Amino acid sequence: MKEFELKYGCNPNQKPAKMYMRTGGELPMEILSGRPGYINFLDALNGWQLVKELAAAAGLPAAASFKHVSPTAAALGLPLSDGLKRACFADDIDGLDSSALACAYARARGTDRLSSYGDWIALSGVCDRVTAELIKREVSDGIIAPGYDTDALEILKSKRKGTYNIIKIDPSYVPEEIETKQVFGMTFEQGRNNALIDKSLLQNVVTANKDIPEDAKRDLIVSLITLKYTQSNSVCFAAQGQAIGVGAGQQSRIHCTRLAGNKADLWHLRQHEKVLSLRFADKLARMDRDNVIDAYISENDGGVLGDDVWRRYFERRPEPFTREEREAYLSAVTGVSLGSDAFFPFGDNIERARRSGVSYIAQPGGSLRDGEVIQACDRFGIAMAFTGVRLFHH
Repeated sequence: MKEFELKYGCNPNQKPAKMYMRTGGELPMEILSGRPGYINFLDALNGWQLVKELAAAAGLPAAASFKHVSPTAAALGLPLSDGLKRACFADDIDGLDSSALACAYARARGTDRLSSYGDWIALSGVCDRVTAELIKREVSDGIIAPGYDTDALEILKSKRKGTYNIIKIDPSYVPEEIETKQVFGMTFEQGRNNALIDKSLLQNVVTANKDIPEDAKRDLIVSLITLKYTQSNSVCFAAQGQAIGVGAGQQSRIHCTRLAGNKADLWHLRQHEKVLSLRFADKLARMDRDNVIDAYISENDGGVLGDDVWRRYFERRPEPFTREEREAYLSAVTGVSLGSDAFFPFGDNIERARRSGVSYIAQPGGSLRDGEVIQACDRFGIAMAFTGVRLFHH
């Protein structure tokens, strides 16, 4: 296939639209089902690059959940605890523990379920039956992977009455070193961002605390590779082999940090026993459960616990999840890793990060106020590495 005609571009009024190779060669992928659109392909191709690079760096299968050209989360194929399975709505998936790829997607989808609604999925390896069974019941726009087992492909083709978007990417494809982009009729040209992200970037630890353990290095790599394919400005919190909070596309870095930190807090709170013990009404849809949980752990829980509404959502009325309980739970969180795609200009980012349990940071460095940022880390005992590599993505 040398050309693929798109229904329209970013918006329905942007016609005609198509994709093709500038060199005139074959596109390095097959459309196995559906008719992906312009934004679908942006999510698919960014997502594929992310999981391919993450899997290579970690030596584990990887998955990503993408929405509007930024990942809601990315994760490695590590086993899930019983509590995390329940928090991710994956505890009833038969054989989950037997598929590292399914574990990766369960983590990625389960991190920020509200944002992942209608996501684009990227998998680093061949999609197997267990992963397909997990995907089958989620609302999703499509998937990209280097291949599909026969039974997995049949399961996925049954989604959306046979119109689910399925792309098979050539895993050996390597793009040209120079890439171009048009804006307002003018063409930009630049070298591709081939910056290698590995543990060598974490050697320049500039804080008094020099100790970054191996699992924290793994999580910092997860955060940095995720940022490489996230619309800037961006900050990413990571823990247990997955991104747990992504703050993307903000003009101010402190807003990135707040957004990512708030999402990380929600990820932790979803695993609180009060949340895991909620008794939902039998016919309450999965997406409605996500909305109810979000309300339950927020300041405005009256929307789901009120006298006139709680029966819509629960078999029995839950006890309120108080601010004191939330704060006590989050105050015990530690060991979280944080990556930033550019330097922190002020120490307020560190103070906000610490409130979400951050113990390890990787950022490029180079701010006039690096000293202030290092001092803020030292006050909290945070270990911070300067990578020297900026990861803007637009």
